Parts: sequence; structure tokens; C-alpha cells
Amino acid sequence: MERRLKLWESNRSANGDFEPFIELHPLSPEAGSALGTVLVVPGGGYETVCLEHEGGNIAERFNQLGFHAAVLVYRTAPRRYPDPQLDMLRAVQLLRFCGCGPIAAAGFSAGGHLALCAGTLAGAIDVVANDGADKMNPVPDALILCYPVVTAGEYAHRDSFRNLTGERYDTELTAYLSLENRVSDVTPPLLVWHTAQDTVVPVENSLLLEAAMRRIKRPCELHVFPYGDHGLGLAENNPAAVWPELAAAFLRRHGFR
Repeated sequence: MERRLKLWESNRSANGDFEPFIELHPLSPEAGSALGTVLVVPGGGYETVCLEHEGGNIAERFNQLGFHAAVLVYRTAPRRYPDPQLDMLRAVQLLRFCGCGPIAAAGFSAGGHLALCAGTLAGAIDVVANDGADKMNPVPDALILCYPVVTAGEYAHRDSFRNLTGERYDTELTAYLSLENRVSDVTPPLLVWHTAQDTVVPVENSLLLEAAMRRIKRPCELHVFPYGDHGLGLAENNPAAVWPELAAAFLRRHGFR
């Protein structure tokens, strides 16, 4: 199996010849049957993709927990909405087309926003690549959101929304992308974690999301850890270091077997 799978046949970008792709991290045959696939979506404020601590290391941890994994490297500024969202949805379709079992998206910071877009905005974005994957469901079966960007309101990480829209912050599009207002009865089950001390993306982002899911009676498991800066990744030497095990247990409860 090729380790790198391009999302589109050809996709020239305003920031060069970059073509978005997924990097595959399959579970070794010696490890037994996989429970499903976790698509890792790194953060970076929609300005870059933070592969160093929110990429392959996360995928390898999920391999250890019994899952196939993949890392999404998506388009960022100066590419704008809906280009990253198209990459996200297309990645899920391709993994389904490859027969990777149930699929969870694990998104970090702005990557959490991007993963959540797949669970809230998929019906509003047409993904067409003119191949067999076009018919695949682009919505993940579950979402794992790690200190996610969610709201465009009072507690927004405004740079993420500026990079995503390329517009003045206070616009109709920015308000539309405030995802606590976009959850619905088709939003996948969520596991969300954050730290109370996060000063970059305030914990209120996760609190607002959990409250919105609770109002519509959709499954949402929230963990708020007492301390730690933004961008913890695997969160070694921090109380949040248990999050991959919590996520694996959550996925098993929601059909990843």
C-alpha cells in the first residue's frame, strides 16, 4: 500500500504546487484486526499544518491502541473556505472507498474545527472528484476533538477564522462557521477534551459545544483537565495524557470493534 495518498488527481494551489494528501499508518498484520481507522487532523490556525506534534506521533499512538490511522495534510491560507473542508470530506470518502472500516476523525485546535465541519457542514459542501469515492459518505462515524476551535463568538480564536475566510472577522461567513450553532441530529458522537488553563483557544469553546450537543440530546463526552498550555498533542507528563485511552474506549462504545 502506498504510504501517501493524494486527495485529488491534480490540485494546484495559490501557495505553490502543494497537493493535499493523507499519510497512511496501517496497523501491522501481526497486531491483529483493526478496530477501525482514526484520521488525524493536525492544527495550525488554518495557516499551517502542525505535523511535528499533532501528526504521525498521534497516528502511531492509535496504532498501539489497535486502530489503523492516517494523517490529513490539508490546504491552508491563502486557500480559504471551503478548500480545507473539501480536503477533509474527501479524505473520509477515500478511506471509506479503501475499506478502512468505521472512521473517526481526531482533530487538534483548528484541526478540531475542520473535523467538526465534517460532522456539521457536509450537507452544504459538494465533494466531486469524478471517481468511485464520490459515492462514499463523507461524514465520520465519530469525532475526537482535542482543544478545538469551535466558536466565532466571545471566546473565538480569531486568527483561525481570519485565515479560513480571508475576510474581516465580523462577517456572515464567520458567524456561519461558529460550529456550536451547526450541530444537529446527524452530528456524529463526540469526545472532546481541553485544559482549563488554555489561553490560546479558551476552554469555553469545548463547553459551548458540549452544551449545544446536550441540548439536542446527541452523544458528547467532555473532559476538562486542570492545567496545561494549548497544543499539548499527546500531553506527556500532564493529566491529559490519558486522552488516547479515553478516546479508544469511547470509540469502542460507539461501534469500533
